[in-house]
Amino acid sequence: MSTIYRDSVKAEWVDYNRHLRDAYYMLIYSLATDAFMDGIGLDDAGRRARQRTLYTLEAHVSYLREIKEGAAVRVDAWVVARDRKRVHLYLEMFEADEAEPVSACEQMMMHIDSSGAPKSASFDEDVARSIDMHAVIAACDARYAGRVIGLPARSAGTSVPA
Repeated sequence: MSTIYRDSVKAEWVDYNRHLRDAYYMLIYSLATDAFMDGIGLDDAGRRARQRTLYTLEAHVSYLREIKEGAAVRVDAWVVARDRKRVHLYLEMFEADEAEPVSACEQMMMHIDSSGAPKSASFDEDVARSIDMHAVIAACDARYAGRVIGLPARSAGTSVPA
């Protein structure tokens, strides 16, 4: 487990229910992903020098409980897996130092050569090693990873409630 980002819930992030608006969970995860990139050698200077970056291909957020304005939040991250060009990142958001997450997010990201028209590229060896250092899935209870959104299949003759 690695805490990669800390913030607090700002007033402008709160919705009509007086808790963190759903879109701002993803903003916090996006900022945490930036911190992950910084930690693997793809910080701003590294991205410019290498002409490489990460693009998010897919993200899935689980909203586990509400969090209110002013609450301190932290994001912990683990690498679930990676191949030559992609990394599967699992993140959990916590209120302050609590043990149970308020939200979980997993993202599939692609390493991109940005020297011209964006195209996928293999990770540089040092970046791949840095990613592997975050790959501690054995110690991670990624209990909200790999979930699929869907309703149970209806049996013949049943209707959707009005």
